[in-house]
Amino acid sequence: MVVGGRSQYRLTMDSLPLWTPGRDQAAHTNLARFAAGADIDIVAEGGYERLHRWSVRYPGAFWSAVWDFCEVVASERGSAPVVEAQHMADVRFFEGARLNFAENLLVGPDDETAIVFADESGAYTETRRAELRALVSRLVGAMRAEGVGPGDRVACWMPNVPETYAVMLAAASVGAVFSSTSPDFGTAGVLDRFGQIEPKLLFAVDGYDYGGQRFDCRERVADIRAGLPTVAATVVLNRTDRGSLPEGTADFDDWIGPHPAGPIQFEQLPFDHPLYVLYSSGTTGRPKCIVHRAGGILLKHLCEHQLHCDVRPGDRVFYFTTTGWMMWSWLASALASRAAAVVWDGNPAHPNLDVSFNLADRAGVTLFGTSARYIDSLRKAGVSPRNTHSLSALRTICSTGSPLSPDGFDYVYQEVKADVHLASISGGTDLCGCLVAGDPTSAVWPGEIQRPALGLDIQVLDGDGTLLGPGQFGELVCASPFPSQPLRFWGEGGDQRYRAAYYERFEGRWHQGDYICATEHGGFVISGRSDATLNPGGVRIGTAEIYRLVDAMDEVVESVVVGQPVDGDTRVVLFVKLVEGVRLDNEMEAVIRAAIRSGASPRHVPAVICAVDDIPRTRSGKTVELAVRDAICGRPIANIEALANPEALDYFRNRPELA
Repeated sequence: MVVGGRSQYRLTMDSLPLWTPGRDQAAHTNLARFAAGADIDIVAEGGYERLHRWSVRYPGAFWSAVWDFCEVVASERGSAPVVEAQHMADVRFFEGARLNFAENLLVGPDDETAIVFADESGAYTETRRAELRALVSRLVGAMRAEGVGPGDRVACWMPNVPETYAVMLAAASVGAVFSSTSPDFGTAGVLDRFGQIEPKLLFAVDGYDYGGQRFDCRERVADIRAGLPTVAATVVLNRTDRGSLPEGTADFDDWIGPHPAGPIQFEQLPFDHPLYVLYSSGTTGRPKCIVHRAGGILLKHLCEHQLHCDVRPGDRVFYFTTTGWMMWSWLASALASRAAAVVWDGNPAHPNLDVSFNLADRAGVTLFGTSARYIDSLRKAGVSPRNTHSLSALRTICSTGSPLSPDGFDYVYQEVKADVHLASISGGTDLCGCLVAGDPTSAVWPGEIQRPALGLDIQVLDGDGTLLGPGQFGELVCASPFPSQPLRFWGEGGDQRYRAAYYERFEGRWHQGDYICATEHGGFVISGRSDATLNPGGVRIGTAEIYRLVDAMDEVVESVVVGQPVDGDTRVVLFVKLVEGVRLDNEMEAVIRAAIRSGASPRHVPAVICAVDDIPRTRSGKTVELAVRDAICGRPIANIEALANPEALDYFRNRPELA
């Protein structure tokens, strides 16, 4: 709705919360135990608010408490938990500390499960921590034999399989910088990423299965290797038994063969030692190479897993992800909380939509992570896991990737599990973590992310930097430094480009680029990316406000909405992919317009509605509004390789309705 020229949020349901933990249930969470250490009763009214205020006001005490509560392994802790600086980007955490990221992930008893793996073929394995440490130790030996050490880059073009986690852990053990992308990327997309960081080692796969099809990667391996002149060795994991490997490459098993398993010598490195290079989606240009610090990622993920998601030793944490998405790194970090990472390789909807729930039951998943898009697909397909699966171990469901609609919230509690903590979370590759997150001690309201993340001063600002109150949409900003702020962007001028990307819009504060509002319940609603915000007649409209209404319709599979410049203004254009057998005639258009008008406001009603056969998405499943906008405006699309289905853009070009 629009009030006084500003877009505002209103609850779509005048109802009680969808879920509230019992007092005893809340009191036995990790978060309650942690808060008690700060002399705060989290179960009391306003408990989380008090804990959050303390975490922001006293960052040194807070992050020290996280370090202790989560039992960080380090040879030295350092002299100060926070070293202040004039610029937010220059603030340092645990200066002087010496630790190793991989050592923290490989803790735990030998017989404890570390990785549960399943794939489309029906394979199912459980890797114990002793077995994982043995594989990592062999990889460490092989890497050191190749001369790989602190600061060298190890690139990994492999699927979501246990060996990929072992390669990352081995790289971190020796202090190398790890970077990965999934094997569905073509040669150009891989080189756009790895070519910037000049890796010393390349790990690849000979092929992979997806959606019941087998894809041969060997030709691309040869092309990628040829395009990376700094690579000293290319190691190929044989997953498909298709025969010979490309010339000049080594078989994974043969490469580690000469190196027996044994104790791992973990390099003790500074808190800010580079751990990962992650990549922006690259849909508006060459991907940005974001350098993440080891200690910062470790501490932030421990906080999110143990406090926001209540992950405990022995838990089974599943998140559907590929190796090209930041959630892969988030899932890997579950090992540091002595939980098992539950790993799926393949299409989460093959051979049917409930395959992930089959895995959840078999593996005893306690945290089930997925995307809002997947939840919406389940809802529209009428899948009811509560009637077909036990899900007895499941305590938490996490959703990210795009805003989860109120209908999606309702669906989870009605058709998946009634007694479960549904945590809609949001952050980004930029920080490899969450800005707004879940709270296992408080109520879940439809359509709302529960809380600001602990230690992060989350604010909603208008374009002039004025703080906005609950219900008013504005820019998502973090006004406090946090450990997983990136070190820089890779390459020449990387520090300057990094600061320009996140700190220039609102001087001295982190600008995420999401369009958000706070709610009266202490939570948040995100309405899409602010750079994709619609602006008809000078009034800003978040795209999620339209999606939650249109995508809830049974006739609509999915949609994308963009702004088209026309005669000095912007008109709202909605594209819909309809279910088979439904036509976009005048009657269907009227139904869509009426739903938007009544559920949002007259200003949200699109000027033009078009039907398309498909909608372009990134490889992590996010709709690419900016690429659609460029397509309808006749502009070139940068970095097509970042899209999972670039051919879908043809449905948007040269539309007569938009002339």
